Amino acid sequence: MKTCLIVDDSKVIRKVARHILEALDFSVSEAGDGREALTHCRQTCPDVILLDWNMPVMSGMEFLRALGEEPMPRRPKVVFCTTENGMAHIRAAIEAGADEYVMKPFDRETLHSKLQIVGVA
Repeated sequence: MKTCLIVDDSKVIRKVARHILEALDFSVSEAGDGREALTHCRQTCPDVILLDWNMPVMSGMEFLRALGEEPMPRRPKVVFCTTENGMAHIRAAIEAGADEYVMKPFDRETLHSKLQIVGVA
């Protein structure tokens, strides 16, 4: 079973994403901010991370940069999931190491297609 870590400060978004991912046969974990997510990744590296941009404590971009510096046997795929839709934001996310980008709000079909693009669905 593939694993996914949902990183978002919104409980509602985490709940919606969890419902979609579990229906797609993913084992799901959650983190409320980047620091919590980094701790999780150090213990158990997921196959894919669904990552929010704007969060307290450690933002999605800060997390992505920190993740890139971690010594890991394999790097998880990262799908940024955010309301930030400017080309500059998308470019910055990809340059920082994101594999894909999905806009909020998203539905099952959209998320599934992004997971297929990064090779985990």
